[in-house]
Amino acid sequence: MISGWKQKRERRAFIALDDGAVFRGWAFGLRRDVCGEVVFNTGMTGYTEVLTDPSYAGQFVVLTVPETGNYGCSGEDMESDGVKLNGLVVRELNAASNYRAECGLGEFLVKYGKPGIAGVDTRALTVHIREHGVRKAYLHVEETDMTEEAAVRLAREWEGLDGRDYASRVTCASPYVWNDTGEYNVTVYDFGVKRGILRNLERCGMRVTVVPAATPAAEVLAARPDGVMLSNGPADPAAVKYAVEAARELVGRVPLMGICLGHQLLGIACGAECGRLGFGHHGCNHPVRDLKSGSVSITSQNHNYALRELPSCLELTHVNLNDGSVEGVRHKNEPAFSVQFHPEAAPGPHDAASVFEEFRVLMGK
Repeated sequence: MISGWKQKRERRAFIALDDGAVFRGWAFGLRRDVCGEVVFNTGMTGYTEVLTDPSYAGQFVVLTVPETGNYGCSGEDMESDGVKLNGLVVRELNAASNYRAECGLGEFLVKYGKPGIAGVDTRALTVHIREHGVRKAYLHVEETDMTEEAAVRLAREWEGLDGRDYASRVTCASPYVWNDTGEYNVTVYDFGVKRGILRNLERCGMRVTVVPAATPAAEVLAARPDGVMLSNGPADPAAVKYAVEAARELVGRVPLMGICLGHQLLGIACGAECGRLGFGHHGCNHPVRDLKSGSVSITSQNHNYALRELPSCLELTHVNLNDGSVEGVRHKNEPAFSVQFHPEAAPGPHDAASVFEEFRVLMGK
């Protein structure tokens, strides 16, 4: 295998944070400068899934695993129709060596129009984020000269993700049918839905129709679904006000399930508070306890916001064992529940898959 670190480095690059910290490396992928929010992901594998997860829209993802690119990229592993994050930050970039690989990681980023930076001390950058919180940043990879001071200034001037509706940027343009066979008819709100979620619903005997994020609740109810799923998605849930209103109208009128952003939207619709975590949860090794059974699942997660101060109508069902944050809720009086983690992502690999069966039971006729 040829190490990308030892290959010719065509262009020096750096990523500048809004607090003045700068981390240097070399450019790969598309040579285009961009702003974003820096987060780190602790997964050992699955970078293609990370790249194509719409929940990462607006963010730079720092991979803590020291070597990346070994197994290349395959369309079968994609969670959406393209790369959704703003940029990728890695330590060692390796050439692809895998029979499934359709292209290398750098080629994959070029194909979908996204930049990357390799050779970065990702351990130091991860520690910085853990100590100082998620930062706004500017990634400089273009074939132009720019001072680090200017890049820091641009990072500070960027609007950031708080208060920004990114779900509308990644949702589908019109409704579509994912599959047309199954016992239950389910409508999925696409706030940035992953294909893995749709596949799991199909596996559990559900006919799945996907609708755009801003679809009115009345339109969904008119189709008389057996259940409604509020999907995952990017950025600040408080900014997706139309989705909160739709969730509020759906509670009590149809069985509801939420995942990640959908979990936060359901909570807010029921009266919960939602706020930022220090550096979020991004990875596939987060332990979550089911308070009813006492069992612990290893889960995959990707979020910077979390529910707080639950209203009396919501029961806490799951807790993150790393920091005690809310990982699941259930409505005490209506058929509705949600989880913060991703039950479709298979980190256990099947620890959390039963969540989809719970949705099926909730819709039981």
